[in-house]
Amino acid sequence: MASARPSFVCTTCARALRTPSVNSTTTRAFSASVSPQQLPSPDLPRWQQTPPAMAMPLRLRPRPNQPVWRVNTRQEPLDEMYDRFVGRVGEAAKGQEGISGTRGRDMLPEEVKWLAVTHKSFDHGRQGFNDRLAFLGKRILDLQTSLALLNSPAPPSAPSTRLSTTNHPPSKYIFTHPALTTIENITPFAKSTTLSASRLAKVAQSYGLDKVVRWQPKKSDNLQGSGVETVLAHTVYSIIGALALQRGGEVAAKAARERILQPLGLK
Repeated sequence: MASARPSFVCTTCARALRTPSVNSTTTRAFSASVSPQQLPSPDLPRWQQTPPAMAMPLRLRPRPNQPVWRVNTRQEPLDEMYDRFVGRVGEAAKGQEGISGTRGRDMLPEEVKWLAVTHKSFDHGRQGFNDRLAFLGKRILDLQTSLALLNSPAPPSAPSTRLSTTNHPPSKYIFTHPALTTIENITPFAKSTTLSASRLAKVAQSYGLDKVVRWQPKKSDNLQGSGVETVLAHTVYSIIGALALQRGGEVAAKAARERILQPLGLK
């Protein structure tokens, strides 16, 4: 009598095939369950906690042999920095909806204040970072820098913008206008020199921004080599972008002119 089991299937496999399969609905329900320890804490704001689902259970790389880098977690130093950064510019936002005062700490909501000073290197960007705010703020500061350079005196050594010719009298081909006398001031080199990372970093340090910015240097014992100037300049842009989104372009442009460009020597 022939066996019911094919000759090419072993006894163990045949026993496994005869075992009833697990209900697929039960499997899906089990895989979708989340333990209470993996849920974010509702008592902590988004900027103050790492989403548990984004954290690895084990660290794959060894910890670097360098001093532990700690960032500011207190609200008062952050508010004091915003007060110094905004200064009297906050008076331009007086009367706007949702604002209780004209100090720098009153210009932005709590979450935005922390987001604007958080670099993407901090906690691998899992608590949010300020790249989008910095993108908008850089556009605003670039525009205000161009306007300030156009209003500055033309350098004596600036090349002439007049057209020269050898076969015809120059007077027929020269076009002059008062608005073009300082056109040479807004060359890409002039703008990049004005808004260099080192110059913006000095302005940021004068407001105490280096004490509250949240970032993770590659080498905690060598901040200069880790790019602290670039991080501070990036954060300056993000604060201008945050002011533009929350309080409008007029407040952001005034902050760019009075709190950044004037300390750099531009009016």
